Amino acid sequence: MEQSNELQRKISATILQLRRRSPFFATLALFARIHLTETVPTAATDGRDIFINEHFWSTMTRPEQLGVFTHEVLHAALLHVPRRGPRDPWLWNIAADIVVNGMILAQEGFTLPKGHIRAQDLEHLSVEEVYHKLQSQPDRFPMPPMIDLLWPGDLDAQGSLGQKGYAELEQHWRQAMQHAQTLARMLGQGTLPAGLERELPNLSPAQLDWRSYLWRFLVQTPTDFQDYDRRFIGQRLYLDTLAGESVRVYIAVDTSGSIGTREMKLFLSEITGILSAYPHLVALLYYADAACYGPYSLTEKHEIPKPIGGGGTDFRPFFRAIREEQNDYQVGVCVYLTDGYGTFPEQAPSLPVLWVLSPGGISTNTVPFGEAVRLIPDA
Repeated sequence: MEQSNELQRKISATILQLRRRSPFFATLALFARIHLTETVPTAATDGRDIFINEHFWSTMTRPEQLGVFTHEVLHAALLHVPRRGPRDPWLWNIAADIVVNGMILAQEGFTLPKGHIRAQDLEHLSVEEVYHKLQSQPDRFPMPPMIDLLWPGDLDAQGSLGQKGYAELEQHWRQAMQHAQTLARMLGQGTLPAGLERELPNLSPAQLDWRSYLWRFLVQTPTDFQDYDRRFIGQRLYLDTLAGESVRVYIAVDTSGSIGTREMKLFLSEITGILSAYPHLVALLYYADAACYGPYSLTEKHEIPKPIGGGGTDFRPFFRAIREEQNDYQVGVCVYLTDGYGTFPEQAPSLPVLWVLSPGGISTNTVPFGEAVRLIPDA
């Protein structure tokens, strides 16, 4: 008991040290319950509480203790346990460690024990994006000797919290984030720690389906909508009837050398999703690298043409092509599936543009025109 009390004092001292170095992280730590236990070999979290092995803690230096403690706090605060869903737990743990360790090691005075996972080319991404990248690089990192993201008893067989459980965790850590940001601003440290901005949009389980986002685009076009289109009621698609000209969707798929096989499969599956969700639209497909190929007429019943490309990335040929193809009497919208690394036109086109960015692509805030959404792959 005396040894445990001494360790509790050392952990309290770590939190005080954390407050001096990073008030933001220290405030988050106050929202976590700390348990000393021998049931985990090192340290772990179940999404709410943090578990620390006494012997493991005593073997670390103080800077390492600071780093490990912050590591587990960030796993919990960023909802890495419930966000896993049915994904492989080992690979998800590696992806989450890469993101969290990148945040920690970007802070002055923080370190981690020998053998920690680091991938500076990936740590700026969200955990979902890192996981997606690692699926095509399964041998890049050895499997960790343990998983420090625990799945509590109220997790279902797929490793995801029920709706009530997730909502409670999300509310708990959302409040923690608000307190942490407020304190950081009061102390003149208004900017969030490096890498945190990329993770914040992924904290809500209700990710906006980008196809629904596309529908919001379509209803903003200057077309008169009237009643339901009864042709699709049998398919449970209660879509508005389009009066006058049909809406055209000009779909561009980036086929440049930076798009790998996994990204291409993801893009093509999303095109299939467009065709099945919006069967009344006139969809024209273009493949584009440094040149533009197409258009190909798309329908739900026909197979999508084989991709063409493999060169550099230039977005301008696609927008020139649709400008030449479109006439003044057609309502349309452009959808560009890409990683975003390429040459943009100097002027925005007259049609609305929706950029659907692949995992690991450019920030949604950096597209020069239109609106952008992140395509997070399904678990």
